[in-house]
Amino acid sequence: MATKTHQSSEAMIDQTRDGIPILDISAYLASKPGALEALAEGIRSALTNIGFFYIAEHPIPSDLLERMFEETKRFHALPLERKMKIHLNRSNNGYMPLKGHAQRHSVLNKNPKPNENESFFARRERDPEDPDVKAGKDLRDPNQWPENLPGFKSTVQKYMTTMEAFSLQLLPAYAVAFGMEPNYFEPYFKESETIVRMIHYPTASKTDYAENIFGTAPHTDRNFSTFLAQANVPGLQIRTPKGEWLPAPIISGTFLVNSGDTLRRWTNDRFLSTAHRVFNNSGEDRYSIPFFLAPNLTAKIAPLASCVDALHPAKYPDVIYEDMQIEFLNKNYFNRQKQT
Repeated sequence: MATKTHQSSEAMIDQTRDGIPILDISAYLASKPGALEALAEGIRSALTNIGFFYIAEHPIPSDLLERMFEETKRFHALPLERKMKIHLNRSNNGYMPLKGHAQRHSVLNKNPKPNENESFFARRERDPEDPDVKAGKDLRDPNQWPENLPGFKSTVQKYMTTMEAFSLQLLPAYAVAFGMEPNYFEPYFKESETIVRMIHYPTASKTDYAENIFGTAPHTDRNFSTFLAQANVPGLQIRTPKGEWLPAPIISGTFLVNSGDTLRRWTNDRFLSTAHRVFNNSGEDRYSIPFFLAPNLTAKIAPLASCVDALHPAKYPDVIYEDMQIEFLNKNYFNRQKQT
C-alpha cells in the first residue's frame, strides 16, 4: 500500500511505496503556481535519499505504452537468426543476444558474468548529412531496424520522440532542485542523447541467484536520468543507502525514474546514482522498457557551482559526455570489445 505523508497546496502528492517516493506531476504540467518549486523539492529529496522515484499522472498515452510492450514481445519472439541480422553495431544500435553484456564497470559485482537478457536498442535518429555522421564518428551510426515487421519502427520512433519531449519538460525542476535557474540545463540538451532499450528477461532458476547470474547484474546507469516502463512481472531490486536490496513495486500508470552517473557527477555527488539489479525467477518472461535521457554528446560535464564550496570541493574533473559514454560501452558490451 502507498502511504501518504502529506499533500502540498500545489497538489503534488508526496507518497512512498516501500520507501520510494511517488510524485504526482499533474500540477507541474499544468503550470500551477508553486508547482515547479514543489516538484523540485520532491526530486531533491528523492535523489538525495534513495536515488529513485515514481512519476504519477504523466502525459504518455497508455495506448502508446501498450503498443511498445506488444512490439517488444513481437520482436523478441522472432527467430534468433532474424534478430542477429541486426546484431549490435559499433554505436550499440540493434539487437543484443542473451549473454551479450556484463557489468564490468560496477564495483558491486566482483565476479561479473554475462547477463541473462536480450535487448533491442535504438538511439536518436541523426540526419545523414550531419557532419559527424558523414565523418563516421563513433556513436553516430544509424539505427538498425528489423525487416518485415510492420509498425515496429514507427511505434518505437513515436515513443522515443514522445518520451524525449516529456523528459525535457522536467529539466527545469532538476535545475531548481539545486538552486539554478530553470533554464540552466537547456543548452546541454539540444539534440540530447536519447536511447530506448526493449528488454526480454527469460525466467531463471533460483540457483542462478546464488551463482551470481542475474537478468541484469548490480550496476548504476551512466546517463542523466532513466524512465522505466515496467510490465506486470516483478524482478527489479534497488540497493538502499544501507546496503539492503529493496524490491521495486510495480505501480500501474507510473514511470520509475532514477538518476545516473552523469547527474551524480554534475551535482558533485549530491544526487545519488543508485545501484539496481534484475533477477527474474517469477516463472514468467519479463519485459521492461527503459528510456535513457542524457545531454548531447559534446556537452562538458562540470560540477554545478551551487554544489561546490569550501566544505564540498569539486570531486571530478571536467569531462565530455561522449567520452564517458564510450568508456562505459567499451567496458560492458562484448560487441564493443571485439570492435575496439
